[in-house]
Amino acid sequence: MRTPRLPAWTATLTWKAAVFIAVMCCALAALLGVLVHVSVTGQTVHDAREKALTRLTEVSRLYEAGEPLPRFSGLDPEGLPAPLRALAVRGEHGTMVADHDGRPTMWAAGPADGRALAVRFDYSQSAETIDALDRSIVGSSVLAIGATLLVGAFAVTRVTRRLHLTAQVARRISAGDLDARVNDPRTEDPSRSQDEVATVSGALDTMASSLQRKLQSEQRFTADVAHELRTPLTGLSAAAELLPDGRPSELVQDRVKAMRDLTEDLLEISRLDARNEAVDLAVHELGPLAARVVRASGTPTEVRVVRDATVETDRRRLERVLGNLIANAHKHGAPPVVVTVDGPTVTVRDHGPGYPGYLLESGPQRFRTESGGKGHGLGLTIAVGQAEVIGAELVFADADEGSGAVARLRLPEYVRLTEPGPDSVPGD
Repeated sequence: MRTPRLPAWTATLTWKAAVFIAVMCCALAALLGVLVHVSVTGQTVHDAREKALTRLTEVSRLYEAGEPLPRFSGLDPEGLPAPLRALAVRGEHGTMVADHDGRPTMWAAGPADGRALAVRFDYSQSAETIDALDRSIVGSSVLAIGATLLVGAFAVTRVTRRLHLTAQVARRISAGDLDARVNDPRTEDPSRSQDEVATVSGALDTMASSLQRKLQSEQRFTADVAHELRTPLTGLSAAAELLPDGRPSELVQDRVKAMRDLTEDLLEISRLDARNEAVDLAVHELGPLAARVVRASGTPTEVRVVRDATVETDRRRLERVLGNLIANAHKHGAPPVVVTVDGPTVTVRDHGPGYPGYLLESGPQRFRTESGGKGHGLGLTIAVGQAEVIGAELVFADADEGSGAVARLRLPEYVRLTEPGPDSVPGD
């Protein structure tokens, strides 16, 4: 049997604070109410008892003098509570509140020749006073709890709103927006006292600024190194082509080409990290474009067009993404490699061992591969960056059936606002 789970909103700080405030207010109101009730009730009963015993003393003097007794007194009067009668017969004095003719009545009784001499008076007003006091305590407690809840909810909401803002900024920073800042007014004005939320917000802003400076420094370093390598690599490539034909010349030219490709990849990554890439959008048919990329790759890749679609994208960047995905499938996977176009979605699947666990969990990482093949982990990193630039969604997964890795690229589909009619003339 599954234990029912509480709704998600019950875990929020606002809800917990509201419950805590409500419980504390109820406990405080109950404690004060009990204290006031006990104090006022005790004082009221004490005054009524003193009044009853005073009357009993006066009636006792009249009884001893043989004078007629008042109508509110008598010997063993009707309605006298049995416990009070027994107390008086034993020779003691006492008081007791009991109903008489349907109304609260205060009784006082004492001994008189083996019988009970008793007096009474109406206790209704005192009982009504106590009841009215209890109602006032309950009403004022409800009002006080409601007002405290409103004020407390307002105060807690202000704190939670600032916490939500801080969490939102932290998520933006983790998503790559290094310019995001909380900018809490309490941290910007040194004269204002800082609470714990302001301290956290200031620490987050400081961390973001430090992280941004370090990343920008690393990006500049990568770009500078790649630029500096370009010139000597160009000369080295030209010199390698002058070597006499043979295996050593082929090895040198192959390594020079690998270094030039790596340098170009580093330059491209540095441009992507700078987030200042300009997109050249145009409308393209996705099926023919994917087929052209496969032909340009020179690999034995099958193309399947389940449903063609028209997309508005940057053709060069899209070809770069698909080319990297196809190259990665052949380099680290196993044939057959299939490119499937189904609407605005392009899927590249191989039949190899699949993607490593770290890639499925956190995405491609630079200079890290675990498939046993050659590579620097830059191809998929560039594919992810270029897909983000053109507004596409790139997802990596393992094949549902059998072995293999699946890269799924979903592009924004182009929708024509108006369809030309059968009688329309071009140029109208």
